[in-house]
Amino acid sequence: MHRLRPGAKLLGLFVFATTVVVLRGTLPTTIALGVAILLAVLAGLRGRDFWRVLRGFALVAVPLFAFQAWQQGWERGFEVVGDLFALILAASAVTASTAVDDMLDTVAWALQPLRPLGVHPERVAFAFSLVIRAVPSILEIARETQAAARARGLERSARARLVPMVLRSVAQAQLTGEALTARGIGDEER
Repeated sequence: MHRLRPGAKLLGLFVFATTVVVLRGTLPTTIALGVAILLAVLAGLRGRDFWRVLRGFALVAVPLFAFQAWQQGWERGFEVVGDLFALILAASAVTASTAVDDMLDTVAWALQPLRPLGVHPERVAFAFSLVIRAVPSILEIARETQAAARARGLERSARARLVPMVLRSVAQAQLTGEALTARGIGDEER
């Protein structure tokens, strides 16, 4: 997988994501999970790296599955959580096997034809880089707030985990926005 060009990987990820979203049912979800696990293994996500992705996803997956199963049955819960995990694994496989700079260059190149329509490919690529940077930061904030809640004996309290996490994530986003503004990014004529 490492030898494929970044454009081919991103196109493959787009096709995979579209297929996962369009197809319904537990069988397509099971197949998508199998394909995503295979892609993750081929990309080198094994052992500790694989479990880190799974553990981070479990924070969202468990309550999401419980809610979906309660509202629409376990099949729908499996489908929603399985599809989401398949997408996360496939995206993790792409990011694990592709240098970030190569990926951003590919995004900027792919968006060049949209320049006459007012799209600024460099800005879009920059936005992608901000997202790539923000995800690990938010996961770290989630780990820290979970540890803080556990230290206070409130590990079962959703409020003790979610409220500080949301507030810290929003504060981090505001700091990032202020840093970008201070550097004059985004001030150009639109």
